[in-house]
Amino acid sequence: MSPQIPSVTAVRLSGAAHRHDLPLLVLGPSLGTSAMTLWSVCAGGLTDRFDVLAWDLPGHGHNRGVREEGFTMAELAQGVLAVVEDVLAQRDQVGGNFAYAGDSVGGAVGLQLLLDAPDRVDSAVLLCTGAKIGDAATWAGRMGQVSISGTPVMVPGSAERWFAPGFVDREPALASALLGALTDTADEGYLQVCAALADFDVRDRLGEVRAPVLAVAGAWDAVTPPDLLREIADGVRDGRVEVLADVGHLAPAEAPVEVAALIRQHVLGESPVDAADDLTLDVGEVAADHAAGSLWSRPGLDRHSRLLITVTALVAQGRHDELDAHLRATRSDGLTIEEIKECLLQTAIYCGATDATAAFRIARTVLEEERA
Repeated sequence: MSPQIPSVTAVRLSGAAHRHDLPLLVLGPSLGTSAMTLWSVCAGGLTDRFDVLAWDLPGHGHNRGVREEGFTMAELAQGVLAVVEDVLAQRDQVGGNFAYAGDSVGGAVGLQLLLDAPDRVDSAVLLCTGAKIGDAATWAGRMGQVSISGTPVMVPGSAERWFAPGFVDREPALASALLGALTDTADEGYLQVCAALADFDVRDRLGEVRAPVLAVAGAWDAVTPPDLLREIADGVRDGRVEVLADVGHLAPAEAPVEVAALIRQHVLGESPVDAADDLTLDVGEVAADHAAGSLWSRPGLDRHSRLLITVTALVAQGRHDELDAHLRATRSDGLTIEEIKECLLQTAIYCGATDATAAFRIARTVLEEERA
């Protein structure tokens, strides 16, 4: 790799096995994030139909390689393409094509790839991004702060800019992980990406983009508001825009199910119903199944898994009386003490410590009565 091309690290997300029989989908991150924290949940709705490959920016996530030289967005796109070439070679598809989805600077890289490698990108989903993002003064101010105080200084502002109202309260663990990835980002890597974004402007080249583009905006995104995504959709030859309600700047993390469905629709041509089939269920049908007692015998999950899921749901909703009865039933159905303990520990992270603590008290009472 030539000195001006930045180091880019490939990331295989959890559960994303190598599937060379499936089309390759490349996922790009946002500034200050890691691919793992931003895309993991969303990727869970994609790996059955795609061979999913993500990448980390210099100094971000798994990529600790930061060169002394800065780089342009075009050079960053070359670095991403080099990583993709390596994966395509492993698939015996040297010079092959791929689909792309990226958020923020990841979306800017997607635009650059569409311009510089038009015959390689079959289609693209560009999220919370723009053909130009911010202005020189804004980027200079941010770079000055990080140069003096490091990336942790960006956490308070990012917590406000990144998320739609209510997200941090609903998903405290995920919000913490995303902001933690920002504090872990190398200062120099962050600064180099900022410099590349400050110089990035392809507004006058949008008409060159031939591949179909879906531009996805967050209704609450103050960094790249919906008008910037409409500009992309209107400027390319084959574009459309979707605006997600209750989403800020990090759509793949804030609305993973919706983003996965949009990617499947756009890249694979699935209808909205088809795209949602693997992600959602008909609530009326499920309610009817439950009333008839047949929900527990549906083939998609075994009874053991359904028992654990029900424990989690009852904890999350604070339905303590039902939890008491359900825990007694789970013991007779064969759930072990260790499984119940691990399930409750998991809820402590994702459902909140207060409800999990109450659940542990209930479980302890049930187990003590069982031993008596």
